[in-house]
Amino acid sequence: MTANLDAFIAGLPKAELHLHIEGSLEPELMFELAQRNGVAIPFDSVEAVRAAYDFSNLQDFLDIYYAGAKVLLTARDFEDLAFAYFRRAAADNVRHAEIFFDPQTHTDRGVAMSVVMEGLLHGMERAETELGVTSKLILCFLRHLDEDAAFATLEAATPWLDRIEGVGLDSSEVGHPPSKFERVFARARELGLKLVAHAGEEGPPAYVHEALDLLHIDRMDHGNRSMEDEGLIRRLASEQMTLTVCPLSNLKLCVVHDLKDHPVPEMLRRGLHVTLNSDDPAYFGGYVNANYAELAKAVGLTREQLAQLAVNSFEGSFLSDADKADRIAEVRAYAAAI
Repeated sequence: MTANLDAFIAGLPKAELHLHIEGSLEPELMFELAQRNGVAIPFDSVEAVRAAYDFSNLQDFLDIYYAGAKVLLTARDFEDLAFAYFRRAAADNVRHAEIFFDPQTHTDRGVAMSVVMEGLLHGMERAETELGVTSKLILCFLRHLDEDAAFATLEAATPWLDRIEGVGLDSSEVGHPPSKFERVFARARELGLKLVAHAGEEGPPAYVHEALDLLHIDRMDHGNRSMEDEGLIRRLASEQMTLTVCPLSNLKLCVVHDLKDHPVPEMLRRGLHVTLNSDDPAYFGGYVNANYAELAKAVGLTREQLAQLAVNSFEGSFLSDADKADRIAEVRAYAAAI
């Protein structure tokens, strides 16, 4: 039965809405880019890098995440990074991806915004042409930095705003509430950008309220701790706010201690608009299909629930209504035929 379910997941058309492109940097590519660019890294083998991925909280992960990003220096590097992710996504039957990038991680190292944008956009164009995977780009502000830095980043992105779908908020959540970025999110909204934010991963339900009420987000990244607030559960269900949940990330970072305890089944039961995503798959041990399969095995998700999660992923995307309808029809036709 598990094999049959895995096969069903493998063929299921899906979108990915919560993917940090820097978090898809596999150790092999890290080594390749370090050699190509003459960058010294504190590891002498791929195995040593993988051993370093044995962390148990968000901050320890972020420390190695930022260290790994130092090998990304040229437009070609960013293109190679993006296209490597899209090949993995295509193999998982991801038809559309909305990817986060962290420009401050690179501009603070002296890498120009133009270099980052040129590389990522080329990778995205290749993915559509060569793999049939469409994509959109979401610029994330690093929440451990201040609001002035976020405004400067938004200003630096001005020449590419027609190629950037939205802005997001990531990095260390605890101690950096969404309210810290209320004004810059308001400015992004004025510029016509979609708004998303990480909230309720390690931060409290109050951060989810702030993301909704102060940032006026269009989509919620993570949102797990919303389940601690009954009024918030009802509100999220009523508003059909999409939650981009990341099971293997949650397990790796000890947001949950066992996948059997993951809140997705209860979220579905309560009518929340949940999606499954891989977050930082090179670090967290699995791309999209692994997140579907491991969670399904742990909590007993049915084919109908898995198909609903895939439908949710397209409904919650920033695709046009017509493109959403086409993709959702593909999911339903596939589920009905299997």
